[in-house]
Amino acid sequence: MNEQITNILNNRITKTSKIQQLLLLGLTRRQVADLVTNGNYGFVQNVYTRMLHDGNFQTAPTQQTTYPEIDYTFNRRFGIEIEAYNCTRETLARELSEAGINVAIEGYNHATANHWKLVTDSSLTGCNTFELVSPILEGEAGLQELQKVCWVLDYCDVKVNDSCGLHIHMDAANFTLTTWKNLAITYKHLESVIDSFMPGSRRNNRFCQGLTAISDQKILSSESLTEMQRAFGNTRYRKLNLESYARHRTVEFRQHSGTTNFTKMENWIRFIANMITFAQHTNVANGTALASLPFLTDNQKTYFKLRTKKLSR
Repeated sequence: MNEQITNILNNRITKTSKIQQLLLLGLTRRQVADLVTNGNYGFVQNVYTRMLHDGNFQTAPTQQTTYPEIDYTFNRRFGIEIEAYNCTRETLARELSEAGINVAIEGYNHATANHWKLVTDSSLTGCNTFELVSPILEGEAGLQELQKVCWVLDYCDVKVNDSCGLHIHMDAANFTLTTWKNLAITYKHLESVIDSFMPGSRRNNRFCQGLTAISDQKILSSESLTEMQRAFGNTRYRKLNLESYARHRTVEFRQHSGTTNFTKMENWIRFIANMITFAQHTNVANGTALASLPFLTDNQKTYFKLRTKKLSR
């Protein structure tokens, strides 16, 4: 399906012809408007109305969204950056070490290490601010180590505020261009869903800007990751950061609010890990609701539904 869409978009034919072919392929009018007319829904609606009048849909099969069966076993490598305050780096380093966590106090840097790093971050506000950066973690064992770190953060009364974020790096070394496109499209199509279970400070933030202004067409027609990065504005300050690939061979998810709560971290990590696994096969349609997400378990849907309800009070 994705290859068919790309071929239609790249064909040297009129916009009307592209719209007709995409509608016959089963895309919604809103999807086609985003892909072909920069969101001009009225143009697409006019073409659709003429096609109905001419009987173009009479023999077209009904298109239903179906997704492949996928193994979502969590074994991906990942890293985490926890921004917080209210504890000196020296105190936190001592307590982490006593809990068996290999940690070092360092100056601000982007180097990947084989230990946890306590570094400074000038963007944070509060008393005794810091950023705690993990080494490369992997799968369930990585989550267990993260849980132990969260126990220590809780013991040290570490706090977060609106200046704090939680950044997750996921291994992207084996991504194909199709995976990058599917991931970007999926995140863009789900941005309103994700916003709903994030606090207001993470919905419109200069350090994690949204994707809604980036057209589906620019993403799908990109012929390289570099071209996609240009469509994203060549900035790392996106909810989905493609720039981290050059330095770390990762894709970074920057939207989550600051937290020291392991349950929140774990559910978000599994959400984005499953989203990546899903993107290696296909993407989700625009307007897909939380309850219809194919890569979440029922328990995960319940968790994010409750998060949404709590934040909408």
